[in-house]
Amino acid sequence: MPITSAVYQPRGVQTTPRLSDFKYALPEKLIAQEPTAHRDDSRLLIVNRDTRQIHDAKFTEIVDYMDEGDCLVVNETRVFPARLKGYKEKTEAEIEVFLLRRLTEELWEVLVKPARKVRTGNSITIGDCITCEVIDNTTSGGRVVRFHYAGDFSELVEKFGQPPLPPYIKREARPDDRERYQTIFARVSGSVAAPTAGLHFTPHLVDKVKQRKVEVVPLILHVGLGTFRPVQVEDLSRHRMDSEYYEVNQQSVDRINSAIERGKRIVAVGTSVTRTLETVANFNGGIKPARGWTDKFIYPPYHFKVVDRLITNFHLPGSTLLMLVSAFADQELVMKAYRHAIREKYRFYSYGDAMLIL
Repeated sequence: MPITSAVYQPRGVQTTPRLSDFKYALPEKLIAQEPTAHRDDSRLLIVNRDTRQIHDAKFTEIVDYMDEGDCLVVNETRVFPARLKGYKEKTEAEIEVFLLRRLTEELWEVLVKPARKVRTGNSITIGDCITCEVIDNTTSGGRVVRFHYAGDFSELVEKFGQPPLPPYIKREARPDDRERYQTIFARVSGSVAAPTAGLHFTPHLVDKVKQRKVEVVPLILHVGLGTFRPVQVEDLSRHRMDSEYYEVNQQSVDRINSAIERGKRIVAVGTSVTRTLETVANFNGGIKPARGWTDKFIYPPYHFKVVDRLITNFHLPGSTLLMLVSAFADQELVMKAYRHAIREKYRFYSYGDAMLIL
C-alpha cells in the first residue's frame, strides 16, 4: 500500500499565516554576491522536523542523509540568457529587454527597463539583427513585443543575451556566470532564474549519491519571475502565482512511484521540484505523468503528499519560496533555523548556502 509523506503539524488550532509572519531582518553583507570557488564548498544547515534540532554541516555530507532506494529528484531546466541590451529608435536610449515568456513564434511577454521610457509603438534595436516592436502593455507592468530577426532566435538570444542574475546581486553578469548560474542537471532551456538548490551539486557528488544506490530522477519546471514576484497582500489566500511550465514523464513517474511503494524517501532538490511533484500528486500518495502549467501556491498549513525531504537555499523575506519551506517544516522551526544561519553568517539567496530539512 502506498505511503504518504509525514510532515510536522504544530499543536493547537491552525490559522492561515499572513505575509507579515514571513518577514525577517537580514544583514546585507550575508547576501552572496559571488558563488563559492567550487559548487559543493557550500555550507549545509540540517533541520530535523522530528527532534526540532538544527546543526551545521558541509554540503558534501548530504550523501549521508540518503539511503539505498531513495529518490533524489532534480530539475533539468536550463537558464537561458534572458537579459537583452538594446537601444530605443530615434533617442538611442539604452533599454533592457528581459524575456519572460514566448507567446507565439514572434510574440513575447517581456519586462523593460527603464519602463517609463518604453511605450506602445516604440522600437528597440538589439545587436545587428534583432528589432523589438512594443505592441501592448501587460497587467503586471510588462510589455508584449514582436521580434523581427534574421536567423534562429534561440541562437541569437544565446549570442546577445546576458545571464539573468537576480537584482540582489549588485554587479554586472560576467561570462563565467553563464556556466555557474546553471545546475549540472540543466538540459532543457526555458528558465529565467536558476533552481538554486541544484547549484551545489557536482558530477563527483552525484556519483557518490549513485554509489549509495540512490536514484537520481529528473523532471522539468521552467522557473519564471513569478516565483519571486513580491506578495502584495497580507492575506495569503488572495495571492495568485504566475503559471510555470512543467513536465514529468512516465519513466520518472515509474521510478518515483516504485520508491514510494517500497517505503523509500523522496528527496526534492529545491522548491521548484517540490511544487512540481505536489502538482502531479495523486490522492493515494503517488504521482502521475503530466505536462502543462502550474500556478500551485504552497503555504502553511499544507499536507505534502509526495516529498519526504527537502534541499533548499535560504530565501527572501516574504517570498513564496520561504512560505513553501515553512509549510514543509513549520514557520517557528524555519525561523529558528534562519536566525541560526544569520548568527553563524551563512550565505543567503541564489549563490548562497543550503539547508536540508529532514
